[in-house]
Amino acid sequence: MKSYRKELWFKTDQRRDYINITREVQQAVDDSGVQEGLVLVNAMHISASVYINDDERGLLSDYDKWLEKLAPHAPVDQYRHNDTGEDNADAHLKRQIMGRDVTVAITEGRLDFGPWEQIFYGEFDGRRKKRVLIKVIGE
Repeated sequence: MKSYRKELWFKTDQRRDYINITREVQQAVDDSGVQEGLVLVNAMHISASVYINDDERGLLSDYDKWLEKLAPHAPVDQYRHNDTGEDNADAHLKRQIMGRDVTVAITEGRLDFGPWEQIFYGEFDGRRKKRVLIKVIGE
């Protein structure tokens, strides 16, 4: 069995952002040489997410509005976590909702998706360096 590891690094200009990383994940699969197996993609920071959905600008905007309603950033004093001097409690909650990671099957060297599925990095407390781990295993 083959194993391959790669990191992607991000530093967004905005506090929140949604970045399609499907090409980068497929490139890691290509680099691994794995034809049949699995790829794990996970955010290596507790205020960011990796998830699968459609790459449609309206949907990405809907996600952002929905998450902000569920866990609004302000007022920051509504969260006990922010008593530590942080202002990112909402980012932790948004990450919990959107998830930490995804696993995708690899078939004949390609990500084995359903229609419209794409992999995204969701940033909820940006403007600093964070990473995503890609781990490919298989034959």
